[in-house]
Amino acid sequence: MTTIASLIAVTIDCAEPKRLAEFYSKVTGFEVQYAEEEYAGIGDGTMNIFFQRVPERKAASWPGPDKQFHLDFRVPDVDRAVEEYLALGATKPEFQAGAGWVTLADPEGHLFDVCPPRE
Repeated sequence: MTTIASLIAVTIDCAEPKRLAEFYSKVTGFEVQYAEEEYAGIGDGTMNIFFQRVPERKAASWPGPDKQFHLDFRVPDVDRAVEEYLALGATKPEFQAGAGWVTLADPEGHLFDVCPPRE
């Protein structure tokens, strides 16, 4: 039998951990729990997103084979959320992979999808 693991966090490499913690705190509603120059974290008591400083990190091209991960967020109103996240510093790549959701990039170029409610 395999030991079952509980996912407690995702860690994202970035150049400015505090900046991304603040961005994703506003997107998710998670509280900033820790914020230093080298490492920052947000969470809701169950799930956490950590940000680790890697100054030489380069954003993956989109579309392209360099992308290794992306986050998906479900929201009640995709258009409104996209507008708000763009105002926070996200960007919207020209290429969009599908209908019904929108791919954005955070201020450092990490991709994330804004998904509609399940029907």
